[in-house]
Amino acid sequence: MRFSLGRAPGAFKMNRAVQLRFPSIFARGVASAGHFGVISGGGGALVRVGRALAAPRGRVKRGRKTGGDPEREARVSNTDSFIDEVTEEVRRDRLFGLMRRYGWIGILLVVLIVGGTAWREYSRAQAESRAQAFGDAIMRALDEAEPQARIAALGAVAAPGPEGEAILNLLIASEQGSAGEGAAAAERLGAVSGNTEVPAIYRQIAQFKALARADSGMDATARRAGFEALAVPGEPLNLLAQEQLALLDIEAGDTAAATERLRAIAADSAATTGLRRRAQQVIVALGGTLDEG
Repeated sequence: MRFSLGRAPGAFKMNRAVQLRFPSIFARGVASAGHFGVISGGGGALVRVGRALAAPRGRVKRGRKTGGDPEREARVSNTDSFIDEVTEEVRRDRLFGLMRRYGWIGILLVVLIVGGTAWREYSRAQAESRAQAFGDAIMRALDEAEPQARIAALGAVAAPGPEGEAILNLLIASEQGSAGEGAAAAERLGAVSGNTEVPAIYRQIAQFKALARADSGMDATARRAGFEALAVPGEPLNLLAQEQLALLDIEAGDTAAATERLRAIAADSAATTGLRRRAQQVIVALGGTLDEG
């Protein structure tokens, strides 16, 4: 690389590669330069032109007075403008180069985000469609007039997953109980309560229904143990299991324990209106009062 400065006005020369790369800036530089340079070299030539023109002989600084010579000040101003334009073009060219090299990464990220969002919405719509079809099939099956017809129609419904299958078995067990098939209903409920693939609430409901059935075939001791396992504070079926335990106390002749348990149910803020009313009615039927005193 060689760079030389002279005093021949208008004799500004660059190599052919630089002229082709920045033709508009080169034209303005030739028209305005007060000094000329002879440049030879490759890719870094343009930057070296800027540095050389920025500090010509005499170290004339940008914007500094040059002894009141208007022509010399104009040449310095034109040179500064040319350097700024060259620097801007170099920066723009570097930016375009980075975009050509790494721009595909941004495009790929956009495609992945858009594709992931579209797939999530599609999956959600498919799940909602399956759930709606499952519910419609259950409603059609329950519209049958006879219990046996409802049992057969419910058995033909395809469950979309373990949770749907648990709901379907609970409904079939209820219809079997209405049809007098208590043993079959208890067996189906026991299968649901022992299925670890379904949420705990479904297993607890199945266990409660199986224990509450008089024709389940279980004795009072087994039923009491089952209800005590459900009568845990904070569990969804706690108060309902407490009610069943009070009924077992009445069957065993322990009315005092039953009354105390029913009073606790009636005083619990989590008790529903129907459950509280039932507890109060049983207390009165046992000859007790609603107040402990």
